[in-house]
Amino acid sequence: MVNVPTLLAVNPVPWARSQMAFTLAFHIILVPLGVAWAFMALVANYRGIKRDDADALHLAQRWSKYMAVTFAVGAVTGTVLTFEFGLLWPTFMGRFGAAFGIPFAIEGLFFFTEAIFIAIYIYGWRRLKPWTHFWTGVPIVIAGIGGTASVVAANAWMNQPQGFTLDSSGKVTNVDPLEVIFNKAMPYEVAHMLVAAYLVGGFLIASIYAFAMLRGRRDRYHRLGFIIPFTVAAIATPVQMAVGDTLARWVFNNEPMKFAAIELVPKTKSDVAETLFGHFNSSGTKVVGGIPIPGFASWLSDPKTGKSTVLQGRNAFPVNNEPTVSQANVVHLAWDLMIGLGTLLFLLSAWYGLNWLFRRDLPKTKWFLRVATVAGVAAILALEAGWVVTEVGRQPWIVVNYLRVQQGATTNHGVWITFVVVLMIYIGLGTTTILVLRGMSRRAREPQGPDERDVPYGPRGGGGPSHEEVPVG
Repeated sequence: MVNVPTLLAVNPVPWARSQMAFTLAFHIILVPLGVAWAFMALVANYRGIKRDDADALHLAQRWSKYMAVTFAVGAVTGTVLTFEFGLLWPTFMGRFGAAFGIPFAIEGLFFFTEAIFIAIYIYGWRRLKPWTHFWTGVPIVIAGIGGTASVVAANAWMNQPQGFTLDSSGKVTNVDPLEVIFNKAMPYEVAHMLVAAYLVGGFLIASIYAFAMLRGRRDRYHRLGFIIPFTVAAIATPVQMAVGDTLARWVFNNEPMKFAAIELVPKTKSDVAETLFGHFNSSGTKVVGGIPIPGFASWLSDPKTGKSTVLQGRNAFPVNNEPTVSQANVVHLAWDLMIGLGTLLFLLSAWYGLNWLFRRDLPKTKWFLRVATVAGVAAILALEAGWVVTEVGRQPWIVVNYLRVQQGATTNHGVWITFVVVLMIYIGLGTTTILVLRGMSRRAREPQGPDERDVPYGPRGGGGPSHEEVPVG
């Protein structure tokens, strides 16, 4: 029989962390769609108007409807995250809310702007002139970028806190909003996340059309639905590799504790090997297993000094000020996963790019479409892994050098109940979202009579898309 007092006496910190991690991992899948889908809808919209392309216009119209659904779900999950800061981390918000809340206040302005123009854009089909309607979609793209940049700025501030002073009681005073927002980590993290949004959003949307093409739907509409997002992702992938490399070197210079976990460095030394899929032993003093590439970690950290570059190891930091051994192993594994999947996506993008460059067409083999079908899931996994590196690599700090996770968490022992409730609600929400999107897609494929077709920029009953089997050039 369950002992109720014992059950209620569980440590609330792991439950608070688990709930925050789960809800953030769920919400972050919707972020790339919120940022990238509007841009890709505008690309299709522009092509439709400029070239009088009926398929492109219908693609843009349908994408705008799907975008509205994911935006609504993202609004719900984002609101839950906002409330969780106060419910799960009351000490953190009570002490640092005056600084941490500034980027979120700005994000709120972008959110309302995005919501307003999404409504105008969707309502404007057939009600506004083509180019007028097109320009109502531009603020959606700008607001999505601005909102994402604001939230990431808050996270960057947790890694590099600045722009405030503390009074004798330890509370924040004299906040400088610009210094809080434009902290040292902000440009690097924001660039990395924004490019990731277009990369992940592009691969995710394209994977749906790749799957449809594998099932025989190779008409012009589906080809165009694949080409637009996949091209965006293929362009973003090499850019992301360059941005990620710059960010990694910045972490090496400014967050050496996190970097020691990323590169599995037990002791400060030069000529450090790049170890693939290894891990620390139980004491964190030795690297076990994996595939070592001699001197490569030192060389990547600073090519100018090469193998002689010194990397600080775990022994350079107080034990209680760095991630635990198990946390460091998680950071390294997540790093390997992110880099490995990113490299595979780059090779897929190169395959596509070279084929388009020399043949002006998609690769003909079914293997390309098979790999493109799973690229969406691979991109999401890479995105999630990147956030694990950022968040777990900061442990045990919630605000580096100012407040520990243990100190900032709630002391409410019943927090496990909210985690279970949120878990069940999110499972239902995720399932419902997928069913709704599938239902919308299925209805869009159903044959329609001439009086039932919903034609962009035209009267009702004006005819549907051509769906011709012709190249998209």
